[in-house]
Amino acid sequence: MTDTYSGFIAIIGPTNAGKSTLLNQIMGRKVSIVSHKVQTTRTNFRAIKMVGNRQLIFVDTPGIFRPSRRLDRAMVGAAMDATSDADAILLVIDAQKGVTDTVRGLIEKVKDHKNLFVALNKVDAVAKLDLLPLTAQIVELASPREIFMISALKNDGVKQMLESLASVMPAGPYMFDAKDASDVPDNLYLAELTREKIYKYVHQELPYHINVVTEKVDVDDEGVLDIYQKIAVQNEAHKKIVIGRGGAQLKRIGTAARHDIQDQWGVNARLHLFVRVEPDWENKAENYEEQGLEFKKIVNSKTNNKDK
Repeated sequence: MTDTYSGFIAIIGPTNAGKSTLLNQIMGRKVSIVSHKVQTTRTNFRAIKMVGNRQLIFVDTPGIFRPSRRLDRAMVGAAMDATSDADAILLVIDAQKGVTDTVRGLIEKVKDHKNLFVALNKVDAVAKLDLLPLTAQIVELASPREIFMISALKNDGVKQMLESLASVMPAGPYMFDAKDASDVPDNLYLAELTREKIYKYVHQELPYHINVVTEKVDVDDEGVLDIYQKIAVQNEAHKKIVIGRGGAQLKRIGTAARHDIQDQWGVNARLHLFVRVEPDWENKAENYEEQGLEFKKIVNSKTNNKDK
């Protein structure tokens, strides 16, 4: 009988260090929103990666920054909670920015973990001679098991990193099915695809203060999904930006998000977007806590009923 190994790896790091890009590269598909805007990951979720007979359960966390709003505090709290019971910690640092005050604070919190690993990301944009003092600085602040030189965007160094992380996973039964997967809630994943498109098309005009909530998913007799989403903004000016002249911007966002949904889920879909002004949405827990809607169960139940 083949021995099995399974463990949790908390991915932490400053905002925009490349954690989401790295996780998408590890999984070979999009499982986390990618944007040039900071603080775009807002909740913890797990991604399961098999490396031989070893199951790596990555816990993607929000980037670390100075919290002010209730949403901010929840995000930072979620990131640090993920490290408490992790079998390994992967600290992702932007090699271009180096050891910032935020990085120093993070290292101070996790430096005593027995399986602390550091991934210096975006090393392809940094001169090799500049990487030597950077690694020395990290070693001086902590004693990580290993420092990886990677480019998440180009998939350089990622395979070797996975093999090293797999080597410290404890022996034990698999906690999930032995296949690559993610457990991001379906309603949240659908909302994230739309939020990503909003950042893509209106990033220069719209601040970070925006949210997307999947409120309902229906499926018709032909198996076409009707997805209803709320886009919450802080004021009327932001609402006008998202909608655009004659609704053109909202249509552009919806079309791009719908294509992503159809491509990644293998379904036909209609996406219904509604922009609402909610000045205090960031202090309402229901706008960022995981909700109970389960997309796949809705589809499967409708399909099963149709087949009967």
